[in-house]
Amino acid sequence: MSAPHVIIGSGINALVAAALLSRKGEPVLVLERADRIGGCMRTEEITLPGFHHDVMAATFVLFLTSPAYGELAADLGRHGLEFCHSANPTAVLRPGGQTAVLTMDRAANVAAFDALGPGDGSQHAADVGGIEADADFLFALLGSPLWSGKMARLMARQAWKLGLNGLKTWFGDALQPARAWLEHGYDSETVQALWAPWVLHTGLTPESTYSGQMGRVIAFALEAAGAPVAKGGAGKVPEVFRSLIEENGGEIRTGVDVERITVTNGKAVGVETVGGQSIEAKSVIASVTPTQLHQRLLEDAPPPAHAERYRYGRGNFQLHYALSGEPEWIADGLEDVALIHLTDGIDSVSKSSNEAERGLLPVTPTICVGQPHRLDPSRVPDGKAVLWLQIPDAPRVIKGDAAGEIETGPEWTEASREAFADRLEGILRRHIRNFDGIRLAHRAYSPADLNDLNMNLVGGDPYGGACSIDQFFVWRPFTQSVNSATAIANLHMIGASTHPGPGLGGGSGYNLAKRMGA
Repeated sequence: MSAPHVIIGSGINALVAAALLSRKGEPVLVLERADRIGGCMRTEEITLPGFHHDVMAATFVLFLTSPAYGELAADLGRHGLEFCHSANPTAVLRPGGQTAVLTMDRAANVAAFDALGPGDGSQHAADVGGIEADADFLFALLGSPLWSGKMARLMARQAWKLGLNGLKTWFGDALQPARAWLEHGYDSETVQALWAPWVLHTGLTPESTYSGQMGRVIAFALEAAGAPVAKGGAGKVPEVFRSLIEENGGEIRTGVDVERITVTNGKAVGVETVGGQSIEAKSVIASVTPTQLHQRLLEDAPPPAHAERYRYGRGNFQLHYALSGEPEWIADGLEDVALIHLTDGIDSVSKSSNEAERGLLPVTPTICVGQPHRLDPSRVPDGKAVLWLQIPDAPRVIKGDAAGEIETGPEWTEASREAFADRLEGILRRHIRNFDGIRLAHRAYSPADLNDLNMNLVGGDPYGGACSIDQFFVWRPFTQSVNSATAIANLHMIGASTHPGPGLGGGSGYNLAKRMGA
């Protein structure tokens, strides 16, 4: 059998590449080892019948603002893709009941933040306004191929515009950690607490280089585009992609595990499956991690220099609840917020992420709570509710419990998972007055469980590898990497482990498809 393009994996980047290439008239064959497509996009009734939970990914702001969606929106909409929105994308709820809520109205945000801290509204306007003013250059850096003539020309224009010293200053400011950005820019600890947890969703911490710039980008994106969810669940998105890809002559197969990529004379010429089938191809696109590519699919080929140094980041922990009614938060104004962080501020976020990075179960984990049913009532039976909890600072390998309460070994077990879930539930209970009265059922996923669901989540890391600056931008995944190219001709690597990195934007799949003429 043969196919023009074989794509290994079916996450957002693989589906974007497949949709664009098949639309060009070059049929693709997508091979997925799991029993369903979509990677981290899956929706299931994991607690009780009728309660539909996004098991992993839930929010599509990066996709909605991406070039991929801009190009595919009409076709995806024709196949049934819809997004649901809230006017209040995010908020923070501190243990004492203090809150800050972000709306999609900049003037309202300025007024609200000024009321919390003198000048904080003006600072917010300056921060998101600065991102807006630099949008063309900044989003090209964050999303476009970096090792290209187009990027060189863009960099030259920016140097001409700002001057060499001005360009140096711009990059220096962009490297600022989030702690410095927030503590120097905002008077209110509650406004600081609103933004501090968001850097965890980029694989960083408040002390990480360039986390301040990522925080400002997130503030701009949430204010401009909100925190949309897919109508019917995140699992609806890959099914819409499937319909579009198959309409254009592409093929998607599930339950097909690729065992190796066939290489002849330094060129990728196809793949072999675990079932023994050989498939020829003029190109192979692997939406995988470096570990899977070089230790499994290219087992007989020498790995790139220093490939063994590639590091993975903190794990994720997911916790889902089915509720008999709406949660009554300890503060007003949170009932329609899409994503609420439970944290006391920068120090709390820093402490929990540092504990996780050192292999400890955090004493007080930073919790992100989603209320998808408030945006999309079809997720639950009438009058019921669901909560989606993501904890972005769980250790991949456990060295102990920072609180000294949970008995642990190096591996996640059912006992350690449920004990940690109990800790999270205790925090949730302190923030929701009626929690015990409405709690029906829960389902927890440890980092190890997430790894079992998707082998690209190595140790439960949803970001495809640590996102520190030495493994990002032009150095992702390796210092010698050039866009999606590999040392083997006709073999391309995409996914969270390649630039532009993690998230649901589909950027690496989009960039590759465009370079291939889509």
